[in-house]
Amino acid sequence: MALAGLYTGRKGSRPAHVLAHLCGMLIKSPTSPAEWAAYYDLRYRVLRQPWQQPRGSERSDDDAAPQTVHALALGPDGRAVAVGRLHPSSASEGQVRYMAVAAESQGQGLGGQVLSYLEGRARELGLGSISLHAREAAVPFYQQHGYEMIAPSHLLFVQIQHYLMRKQLPSV
Repeated sequence: MALAGLYTGRKGSRPAHVLAHLCGMLIKSPTSPAEWAAYYDLRYRVLRQPWQQPRGSERSDDDAAPQTVHALALGPDGRAVAVGRLHPSSASEGQVRYMAVAAESQGQGLGGQVLSYLEGRARELGLGSISLHAREAAVPFYQQHGYEMIAPSHLLFVQIQHYLMRKQLPSV
């Protein structure tokens, strides 16, 4: 099967907005009601439920903004295995939020693939940098992907330290 629009994150590859098949994973923006439900369910299960937060806390008012980019990684069986979101925070910078990988899929590089997809989309949008607020446990992951720690930021749920991180995006 030929894959039109293959995105690998390498210079000269196809644009990220096209469906991306990476190592058997399909990374795309959710489109159907079932995909949106799976997307938000994974965000809830990984990022909110372990801290006894209510359903709905995994959503943000700007999720529906037209310039917001959502990434959903689907496994070969169609299950949601990783998600992330990019939202332009200014004319030149975007913010990544809500990065989550299903517990049973962690350690397989899926978070990096979702992050690469979002970075590709940021470049397409003309953004020169990305900022994010990483949970303390995720700081090494982001550092491995070229993000620099700027400063401690906030304490989520009175227990999860976050750090402001930033990455300058290479121009294509």
